[in-house]
Amino acid sequence: MKWMKPGSRLPAIVVAVLLVIPAVVTKRAMATDTIAMDTPDNQTAQLVADSATPQLIARQFKFTEGPAVDRQGNVFFTDQPNNTIWQYDTSGKLSLFMADAGRANGMYFDAKGHLLACADEHNQLWSIDPNNKKVKVLVKDFGGKRLNGPNDVWAHPKTGGIYFTDPYYQRDYWARNSPDMVGQKVFYLAPGQTQPVVVDDQLRKPNGIIGTPDGRYLYVADIDGDKTYRYQFGPDGHLTDKQLFVEQGSDGMTLDEKGNVYLTGNGVTVYSAAGQKLAHFDVPEKWTGNICFAGRDHKMLFITASEGIYKLSMRVKGAY
Repeated sequence: MKWMKPGSRLPAIVVAVLLVIPAVVTKRAMATDTIAMDTPDNQTAQLVADSATPQLIARQFKFTEGPAVDRQGNVFFTDQPNNTIWQYDTSGKLSLFMADAGRANGMYFDAKGHLLACADEHNQLWSIDPNNKKVKVLVKDFGGKRLNGPNDVWAHPKTGGIYFTDPYYQRDYWARNSPDMVGQKVFYLAPGQTQPVVVDDQLRKPNGIIGTPDGRYLYVADIDGDKTYRYQFGPDGHLTDKQLFVEQGSDGMTLDEKGNVYLTGNGVTVYSAAGQKLAHFDVPEKWTGNICFAGRDHKMLFITASEGIYKLSMRVKGAY
């Protein structure tokens, strides 16, 4: 997550006003008329429904991030500068899910239906019960030192182990001006534990992270190194067989049912599981932060991009 300038929290009256979403948006806020392609293999028609382009849902935020989808297809996302988590449900209703959200960034639903959140206000990893919004702090430090700022998270579907990235992005709401620990790492938290272990400390700035639903592979983006790597899982949650997947970094990422990998930053770029670039399409915002598949049929690509949120109708389903 590249946002650097947080704003103030939303007063209750402002939240109430923001929930009224205009039915008409300006042409500037809408997507371009065509999906921009920059590869010889045009796979867009096999991925995107008909001639669909990203459609604006709302553009009322300061910086959107961390979309996570529940079993029903409802999507939750963060507006980190305003310290809020929002919900966009399968009926198309947008509502405030949580205020005072720990400056949540990346999020993910685990197999038990709990919403994992990278809460970097106090450099913690949270688990939120969506039914009562009760927060459990899973990780609050590493060997007594503050984490840099948990950024993105994924839970292994079979073991329940949690993997998260911990880059350092200076926040205006922190009292500190430098990290407590050396390096920016990828961590693993075993079920029932409170102390994570380092599974990769050789990336410049790890950011986006996603694993395959069969539990075989993990993808981690090094956004400063402009690379994305693929790993396999070893004993005790450790990562093995690290391989360069593509020469492109990413802020967030997701997978579809065919194993294609979706990277973000300058719009959305899609790669096959073999690392072949399949498609690229533009999103009309300064920065595309993160994505996930949502909706009742999980064929809606939900995109968080700077001040806006967008949806794109797909032919393929999400992997989750």
